[in-house]
Amino acid sequence: MSAPVSARPAPRGGLVVLALLLVYVVWGSTYLGIHLALESGLPPLSVISGARFVVAGSVLYALLRWRGVAAPTRAQWATLAVMGVCLLFLGNGMVVMAEREVSSGLAAVAVASVPLWMALFSTLRGEKATGGEWLGIAIGFAGVLWLNAGSSLTATPDGLVFLLIAPLGWAAGSIWSRGRDLPSPFMTAAGQMLCGGVILVAGGLLRGERIDALPTLQGVLSVGYLTVFGSIIAFTAYVWLLHNVRPVLASSYAYVNPVIAVALGAWIAHERFSSADIGAMAVILAGVVVITLARIRRA
Repeated sequence: MSAPVSARPAPRGGLVVLALLLVYVVWGSTYLGIHLALESGLPPLSVISGARFVVAGSVLYALLRWRGVAAPTRAQWATLAVMGVCLLFLGNGMVVMAEREVSSGLAAVAVASVPLWMALFSTLRGEKATGGEWLGIAIGFAGVLWLNAGSSLTATPDGLVFLLIAPLGWAAGSIWSRGRDLPSPFMTAAGQMLCGGVILVAGGLLRGERIDALPTLQGVLSVGYLTVFGSIIAFTAYVWLLHNVRPVLASSYAYVNPVIAVALGAWIAHERFSSADIGAMAVILAGVVVITLARIRRA
């Protein structure tokens, strides 16, 4: 039997705060990191997305094997490959492609719709939704429609398409993977990054991506930050949170990250946002909060 919350060691509270800050700030800042990497001229799929996931996945996989964690079976590798396509190629790769045309903050706002799509896909799989969850879905998708029809996204058709595909891919892959035969959580992350990274690199090469000149310091530092902090440290913190706090708290990054991304984009990249952009973000995040609260009550 697990110990009650009050019986946990005192340092645990500090670790929870640290892990949450890492997930909030680091994942919220990855959109700016992508913007800076693209600004330096690095290829979007093969390097900014693919290479960093191959490196991060390889490092995590090697550490886990060194510590004696079992390698994925052949069947598990097949599942991880599908997850890599959905979550990393479609989810992350399309965000990077979109940021060639749209601001980092706007990309984060669009990705904030992932919990809405996940809630909708869950109901399509036969899971019953409460009235509160349906209300949250309705509110959130009103914000999505506003974002796609009334914000600055309308001026960038390609960016609009990529930012529709990204949350759909991430949500579909997340829901599809539920109940599948998977290795341990950390090994699942490593295998998924390895598979997704290879697919992203292949996709970039097929589109003719190449590096025409030596990468700039900004480009190297940006990809390094995305690899070490975004793909290894923050993800490790998130998996730790999933095992030590309530899922609702662990998943709270969904409505914190966009706010941090918009703030960092405005502060460092001098991005500007219209009232429609901010309004759509507020409505989307309101929908996510309503869904979260409804699930707390149902639990």
